[in-house]
Amino acid sequence: MQIWPGRSYPLGASYDGSGVNFALFSEVAERVELCLIGDDGAETRIDLPETDGFVHHVYLPGVQPGQRYGYRVHGPFDPANGHRCNPAKLLLDPYAKAVEGQIDGDESLFSYRFGKPDAFNDDDSAGHTMLSVVVNPFFDWGNDRSPDHEYHDSVVYEAHVKGLTQTHPGIPEEIRGTYAGIAHPAMIEHLKSLGVTAIELMPVHQFVQDPHLLEKGLANYWGYNTIGFFAPHNAYSAAGQRGQQVQEFKGMVKALHEADIEVILDVVYNHTAEGNHQGPTLCFRGIDNSAYYRLVDEDKAHYFDTTGTGNSLLMRHPHVLQLIMDSLRYWVLEMHVDGFRFDLASSLARQFHEVDRLSAFFDLVQQDPVVSQVKLIAEPWDVGDGGYQVGNFPPLWTEWNGRYRDTVRDFWRGEPSTLGEMASRITGSSDLYEHSGRKPIASVNFITAHDGFTLRDLVSYNEKHNEANGEGGADGESHNRSWNCGVEGDTDDPEVTALRARQQRNFLTTLLLSQGIPMIAHGDELGRGQQGNNNVYCQDNELAWVDWDLDKTQEELLAFARRVVALRRDHPVFRRRRFLGGTGPGEEGGLGDVAWFNPSGEAMTDTDWNEGHARSMMVFLNGDAIWEPDTRGERVVDDSFLVAFNASHEPMDFMIPGDVYGEGWLVQLDTSDDQIGIVSVFDDATTLLPGVEFPVTGRSIVVLRRPRVANNGG
Repeated sequence: MQIWPGRSYPLGASYDGSGVNFALFSEVAERVELCLIGDDGAETRIDLPETDGFVHHVYLPGVQPGQRYGYRVHGPFDPANGHRCNPAKLLLDPYAKAVEGQIDGDESLFSYRFGKPDAFNDDDSAGHTMLSVVVNPFFDWGNDRSPDHEYHDSVVYEAHVKGLTQTHPGIPEEIRGTYAGIAHPAMIEHLKSLGVTAIELMPVHQFVQDPHLLEKGLANYWGYNTIGFFAPHNAYSAAGQRGQQVQEFKGMVKALHEADIEVILDVVYNHTAEGNHQGPTLCFRGIDNSAYYRLVDEDKAHYFDTTGTGNSLLMRHPHVLQLIMDSLRYWVLEMHVDGFRFDLASSLARQFHEVDRLSAFFDLVQQDPVVSQVKLIAEPWDVGDGGYQVGNFPPLWTEWNGRYRDTVRDFWRGEPSTLGEMASRITGSSDLYEHSGRKPIASVNFITAHDGFTLRDLVSYNEKHNEANGEGGADGESHNRSWNCGVEGDTDDPEVTALRARQQRNFLTTLLLSQGIPMIAHGDELGRGQQGNNNVYCQDNELAWVDWDLDKTQEELLAFARRVVALRRDHPVFRRRRFLGGTGPGEEGGLGDVAWFNPSGEAMTDTDWNEGHARSMMVFLNGDAIWEPDTRGERVVDDSFLVAFNASHEPMDFMIPGDVYGEGWLVQLDTSDDQIGIVSVFDDATTLLPGVEFPVTGRSIVVLRRPRVANNGG
């Protein structure tokens, strides 16, 4: 085999049509061996002959895509000083574009003996670990382009590749649970009919299956256990050939783009699957432990953990920052994804100890001409001190708004003194974002997500029921702000089931008619339940998968969800790009863009807002006072809306406000309806006039619309 010096950049294995350049960073390595793995498992070991800037590299003519490989790094094993090199461990390439296999939990994966933590383990891990695979980067993208939806026009759908598709009857069985399953016309049709503009996929970076879960008959279902930041997870691929998961993933993105749907990835750059000092040596730990991981300053044998997973990446090391930025650019430029949701993003801001919004990571993102132009969504918290940072990320970022989730849940379960904060949340949370020059699109509004109750369980359980996880109920959030509507769990009581259905409609309506970016958790539009389990991270089975066998109630909920998404899409008054001001140069009598009323149709007073037992209010959204140019510079106008919220258990009469707010109000939506398209307490042709009362059922929303044709008389 010919061995050429090669180049130190790019890192990883790069195929150019004639051969492969291999490059690996390690500042601590004394010697690096590249191990080519044959079909029979035999290794061909090649010393990397050149080192530039701590990058060890070689070029091998004739090596082709599909070649499996790994590294053995010779260097100090000195945990007390932060070094854990062990050439007996076959290591993944941190820049591997594809990975084959999974670990099996064998003792050889660890640098200590089971039961003897001080005994050095030099057993060879080959045959028990994962292998890197050289990939062919060439793909026919055709005329692919990003849909590039504006933030304010977006409806995000959080989904799990396997969980969304595993039981769908319209998808061929052999591709269920895969990238090809997501790309299937049956799945794309569902997403299109629902009206979502972006699918946010839970982790698809190559992750590790935890042996301790497998021993209990469980699995790492969610995938927040990354080991390969460039490689699509191999278990989600229907293709059987090595490295073909890359082609399949690209095909999925291309199909979604053709359907005008963006692809956002949930990415985990805050830690890796190697865990703490008792974890396996799979990749980074054996390459350069002290460069990749945050160690305890006074005790470098242990890891500084702000993620609750055993380790945290060292965000002030230039090669860690390079790894993350190279990964992000790769997924945008080579895989054509449209954005990222950053798991435990506060950890990325911990350049030293505190969360610093001006850390090097944010500086790099801000100046990067590629990454800065895609959608960037932060989960703005971690488990470290000062980790809850909702509202504090830089202006380029949007955030999962945990305050929105908590407030809306409290409002609809009848908690006292929630009116004021509810008003702030449904109008874009200006109290959190406006001070830093941000806009309503800074807020990703959600009520449920993968972590926690589903929407159906949120209205069906007061307590979590996580016994199936095998942790004695100790796992998962205990304070869920849920309400079971009077009965814990499944019931045949028609009053309870009707109330639960109405509450789900209330949540969906609130979410989709709020200013900001709505995010729907997969299956919530179908009434998906998890039997009260609010932490299905280890349940790769029917409990966590979306069940597509729908009953009549679920079909009605889906129809309702489609209807409300369409209402948002058709009316820019619900998806404004600027915060509502309360005052402004409206066309009709100087009206502002928003006004708040009590059920009597009178303007809300301080007393009304602060009344602890009050659970009802009405908001006027003035379609004539949007005053925002569209992308062509033309002024946007819309119909006006009155939205009446009644979170009380008692029905209540609301009154249409005075003449100044216009006449000819039509009922657009009533969440007390059980039959979609039929308003139970109104005739479709009824127009409501100022001073007229209209009934709002207990725990429901009524949306009234005043068409613009009625505003200007023609």
